[in-house]
Order: sequence, then structure tokens, then C-alpha cells
Amino acid sequence: MSVQVENLEKNMVKLTIEVSEDKVNEALKAAYAKQKNRINVPGFRKGKVPMAMVEKMYGPEIFYEDAANVLIQEAYPAAVEESKADVVSQPTVSVTQIEKGKPFIFTAEVAVRPEVTLGKYKGVTVTKIDTSVSDEEVMERIEKERNNNARTIAVEGRAIENGDTAVIDFEGFVEGEPFEGGKAENHSLEIGSHSFIDNFEDQLIGKNAGDEVDVNVTFPAEYHVAELAGKPALFKVKIHEIKAKELPELNDEFAQDVSEFDTLEEYKESIKKELEKAKEDNAKRTKEDEAISKIIEKSTMEIPDAMIDTQVQNMLQEFAQRMARQGLSLDQYMQFSGMTMDKLKEQLRPEAVTRIQSSLVLEQIAKDENIEVTEEEMAAEVDKMAAAYGMESDKLKEYMGEAEKDSMKRDISVQKAVELIMDNVKERAKAKTKKDKEAEAEEE
Repeated sequence: MSVQVENLEKNMVKLTIEVSEDKVNEALKAAYAKQKNRINVPGFRKGKVPMAMVEKMYGPEIFYEDAANVLIQEAYPAAVEESKADVVSQPTVSVTQIEKGKPFIFTAEVAVRPEVTLGKYKGVTVTKIDTSVSDEEVMERIEKERNNNARTIAVEGRAIENGDTAVIDFEGFVEGEPFEGGKAENHSLEIGSHSFIDNFEDQLIGKNAGDEVDVNVTFPAEYHVAELAGKPALFKVKIHEIKAKELPELNDEFAQDVSEFDTLEEYKESIKKELEKAKEDNAKRTKEDEAISKIIEKSTMEIPDAMIDTQVQNMLQEFAQRMARQGLSLDQYMQFSGMTMDKLKEQLRPEAVTRIQSSLVLEQIAKDENIEVTEEEMAAEVDKMAAAYGMESDKLKEYMGEAEKDSMKRDISVQKAVELIMDNVKERAKAKTKKDKEAEAEEE
């Protein structure tokens, strides 16, 4: 095999790969072995037709496509390794020559990792973030827990209030005619939940059990049932019962029921620490994003479109996996959301560019700072991954090839680059005046 490398514009490279005649013959035989059981020739049993006879009857071209696929799959990775090109995209492949008795020639156009000229990355200014937790925030969390542990009781002697649950029958009419899906009996509706259209729930406030109410609403212009979209509707409603939440008392007994603590004060303190930790983690991520964004702004790199396309494709796969965990295929999501593949790719593209820029900048910092990854750090990362997968570390190591190890090493070095940046940042309160913003811009 021989490989010629041609540098194209915008960090693209064209590899011209030539595979020997012997390899072509082997691939054609493999293609014949794959197809022979599907070839019918009078006088021969399936799978017993000689290759030479098939080629005579149909031409050697019958095997070219399968042979080319075999040759490309074998030759392309070896060609990339031989060329020493730092490939960062899927290849665009074109077959130049495929003919029995001659070498196989094909080209692969690929993006290579762009060179990065870094801007300032030490002493970057980031916005200071307040991570203190107020008593009100603690009580808000506790009130949510009280609501989660509330019991529902029947209410008598008063009208419906916001927050109550009304047990109702209803039937909807548009232009005097009932419509499909507009009728239910003994439906429990939480007032204020906004689960019904328009101001349906508001019109039940002040009504009593036993009342029959006419509720007038208008369907949203973008309603999912086209026949109802934007149309006024009348609902005939019969109120059967009113229910209200009864919250548990806020005392030591409540704390014991919902937590591992014996007293309400201990429970409050644990909530405060939990909220502080969440705020600190969020602030850390926010400041990291701000610092990296500022470094990207001051750095230069020319990102090839093919590299962005590959990143978008990876993000599409991630998105499809998230949908699958929710029980939806990507096709079903497209159907329900009205999204097209082109529109979804266009939405993902800006984030794909940001991911690439961040990765390139951090990898360049790691390179410039001679950041090394120790065996101990690799072992710790393997232990962490093994724990996440519920495996033994030694067993996980057996499954890891060199590519996985290199990827892990790169991830660790990038994280160490982030730590280096954040160890050297300057924190400043958010700029409020034009003068503050100008001073910050000058410092950057």
C-alpha cells in the first residue's frame, strides 16, 4: 500500500491510497464468498457456481462494490497511521480505480486538527458569584418537602380556593358541538396547576360542591389539534367534591419522617449545606465556562467544516440515546416535535463549534504547559469508571484498548488544564457601569 498526502485549504487533507493487485484479488474472492449463495446459474447448485463463470456471465464488476468496501475498511485506518495525519473527521471517500488485475486506488478527504494560537490564559478575570444560602431558600426547599408529604382531605362548608383539588365532570363544546377528548367524569383537577387550557381553572374559584358551571375558554392558536386551534369553547362542568392539601406540622417529628435527623434544626442545617454545595458546584462550572470562553475569544484557530459536521453527528447520537432512555426513537421525536433532521443539526451546530473550540484550546494549554498524566491518575480514573459501571477495575482494564487509554489520558490532561486556568483566575464583581466594563476589557 502507498499513501500520498495533499494539503488542501482550511485544514483539510486529501489522502490518495493505492492498494496492491494481490490485495484486490483477495477482496474480490471475499466478495465472491459473500455473494455465491445468492447467485443462481442453471445446472449448478446454489453456492457451487465457480467464480470465473460468474465473472464471465455478469462481468467482474458484480464483485466490485463489496470488494471496495473491504479494501477501504482495511486500508483507510492503516493509511491514516502511515500518513501521521491528526484526523478529526469522518472521511469523504471516492473510488478512483477498481479493476481486476490492477491496483485499487481511492481518495479520502479528511479534516486535520487545526493549529491553535493561544491568547492569555493565566490571570483571566471571571465574575464573582455569591454562593451564600438564605433562610428563605432553606424554607422554600422545606416547604416543597412538606407539600410532597401532604395528605388530601375533603373540604366542606367553603368554596374552591387556589391550590384545592376539584373533582369534576366536564364536557366541552365548540360551535355547539361536542368534540373528541372533551369529556370526562370524576376528574381530579388541581386549581392553579394550569394543566387545563386558558383560564379554565380560575373560573372554578369561588364555586361550591354541587354547583354546575359554564366555563368559557379559547384554545391556543398553536393547539396540537388543528380543528380546535384558536377557537372559543364552552365547557359544562359539574363540581362533585372539593379537596385540600393538609401539610404536616413543621416540627422535629416531621424532620424525623423525611430525613435521617432527629431535630428540625439539624434538618434545616443539612438542607443549607446541600444548597450551598449545589450553588458552589454550579458557580464553579459557570466560572470555568466564562474563563474558557474568554480564552477562546483571544485565541485563533481555523476549524474545518468537516470537523464540525463530525461533532454534530456525535451530538445527534448523544441526543438519540437520551431520547431512547425516555422511550422515544429519534424518528418519533421528529414526528412529535415537528422538527426536521436539517433543523436539528442547525440547532446543534453552535454548541458543536463551542465544544470544538474549548477542546482545542484546553489541549493546546496542556501541550504548552507540558502537562503530564501519571499512572496513579490513570488508575484513579479507571477506579472511578469501574465504580460507575459496577465493575472491578482489573476487568475494565482488560476491555480498554490503546485508543480508550489515549482518550482517557487526553481527558485527564484537559481537566488539569482547566484546573491550571482556574488556579490563576481573578474574580471581580459583575461590572455595573460603563467604566467598570471598559476597565475589565482593558485588563483582558
